[in-house]
Amino acid sequence: MERKKFIAALGLGLPVMGTGILHASSAKQGFNNSPSDDPLVEKVITAMLCMQRAAWEQGTASQALIAAGKKDLAILFAKDALVRQTKEGRLGILGSDPGVTDPASNGEAVLLAWKETGEEKYKIAADRMYQYLKKDAPKTSDGILHHVTYAKQVWSDASFMAPPFLALMGDFEEAVKQLEGFRKYLMHPEKKMYYHIWDEAKNEYARKLFWGGGNGWTAAGIAKILTWLPKEKVELRKKLVTFGKEVIDGCTAYMRPDGLFHDIIDDSNSFVETNLGQMLAFSIYTGIKTGWLEKNYKAKADKMREAARAKVDKYGIVQGACSSPNFDKSGTSTEAQSFFIMMECAYKGLS
Repeated sequence: MERKKFIAALGLGLPVMGTGILHASSAKQGFNNSPSDDPLVEKVITAMLCMQRAAWEQGTASQALIAAGKKDLAILFAKDALVRQTKEGRLGILGSDPGVTDPASNGEAVLLAWKETGEEKYKIAADRMYQYLKKDAPKTSDGILHHVTYAKQVWSDASFMAPPFLALMGDFEEAVKQLEGFRKYLMHPEKKMYYHIWDEAKNEYARKLFWGGGNGWTAAGIAKILTWLPKEKVELRKKLVTFGKEVIDGCTAYMRPDGLFHDIIDDSNSFVETNLGQMLAFSIYTGIKTGWLEKNYKAKADKMREAARAKVDKYGIVQGACSSPNFDKSGTSTEAQSFFIMMECAYKGLS
């Protein structure tokens, strides 16, 4: 499609499959409710910009910048994701990063950069990332994306990494197919939460734990897609609303009185963790804003938000998150910074 038609489609905010590239407005990519009058949010953004970032961290941070209306910064993030795009099409790869789905989290900023600059390199980069996921990425026997190149594994993390990008490319059917697959392999039918890792080759769970971060990624990925899903996609919407409500309900059943959660959600012996609450609060505020969650969910989200804001130190770093780089203890992470920002922007979107 020629660029003029593309830009016109962007203005309408209607995602449509053309050559495999998104036709969606920047307004659809975030609420653009930058809480710039809140010095705490600005401190968190500054701290995030100072952190070292792997592919998913670069992508998640860029999405936070989009949500906050900081287009110029998001485009700078996109530029470096292109610098580090592999020959297969994976965006933002550092060193020997084995990520299959993580690189796609950079796609939202890359597409924004194409819209804002009109530079063809961004279109090409996004299309390469899309083609990798559709045709070349390793998958299960039923077509569900592996999360890493070194093992035939499905991870709950992937719910936020690849499906939202597929949706932004206009391929809503594939986005929902992937989420259905992650749910099939990972969700506990009674607890309505997701185990962390399924190993297809071994036909067993590699990490049979309800990790908070993985469930947060899942809720947030679903919430983002429902923001962009066209009204005529009625059946897809029904599925995603079911998926979104069940994981939010499953997690919030374990919320502590202080608004926080344990790192392993149902294990009170695991450390108390900050970021799941932020991820769920973002998902709830977004769900209420876009009409698929009832307003009575807000009280729980407000409790999580209050707890998260109390965890920001004097440097703007969200403390008590599941810690980068190994995610096995309490500490700090780029995604915790990112979700604080996205949570605050989504909260402001309700006011």
